Amino acid sequence: MKKNNEASVEFVRLLTIMDELREKCPWDKKQTMESLRYLTIEEMYELADSILEEDFAGIKNELGDLLLHIIFYSKIGSEKNKFDIGDVLKGICEKLIHRHPHIYGDVKVKDEEEVKKNWEQLKLKEGKKSVLEGVPKSLPALVKAGRIQDKAKSVGFDWEKPEQVWEKVEEELNEFKTEVEKLNLSENSNEALLNSKIESEFGDVLFSLVNYARFIGVNPENALEKTNKKFIHRFRHLEKRASEINKKLEEMSLAEMDVFWNEAKVKE
Repeated sequence: MKKNNEASVEFVRLLTIMDELREKCPWDKKQTMESLRYLTIEEMYELADSILEEDFAGIKNELGDLLLHIIFYSKIGSEKNKFDIGDVLKGICEKLIHRHPHIYGDVKVKDEEEVKKNWEQLKLKEGKKSVLEGVPKSLPALVKAGRIQDKAKSVGFDWEKPEQVWEKVEEELNEFKTEVEKLNLSENSNEALLNSKIESEFGDVLFSLVNYARFIGVNPENALEKTNKKFIHRFRHLEKRASEINKKLEEMSLAEMDVFWNEAKVKE
């Protein structure tokens, strides 16, 4: 592994390259914070994919791409006389020291939960009006649900036992089922209103499941993405096997497709 001084040399080298690209490259000269934004989001998802696949070479490369974006934003910030990379580094260093008084001060903590509670209390002292302010509006809904619940837990607004949360899941499932049955049995009722209620109840089911996942130590976003990948793998095997027997999927019965689907499961 590289020592800190070697990493520092490479960091300065990256800053120099960024300066040169911003001055000489037509594409780099044209970029703004707004034009980089969607590219940064894409890089984040590519990093997330590499992490789930435990692709360490990919993780290394994607981290490099993200670091480049941080340098790029900082370069644009310095051109506007708003901030530079030094300000960014100084800000995060000071924030980490301030929010870890159990390391850099005389505060005592007994476990991770106390660290998280102290973190949220310090953020409120810094001017935050709500513990939920730190949850980005543009987060995907599933991730956002988990972050909202984590934030609420940090101030004691939480269930005490997993069993209580599961009871809530069952309660929400029953309410969702009731609304679905109303729609199926309805002839003259306002279907738009019923569909709205179904959507609302389904959202409650998902939120409660995310809550239960948190209690049993499962990351719902990772779990769902792994299931997505599993489905894609099995479905592609199904397509491949169908092609081998010169059949289109739409021409096959569900029973025929199930044979190939189960083949993929066995191979896993």
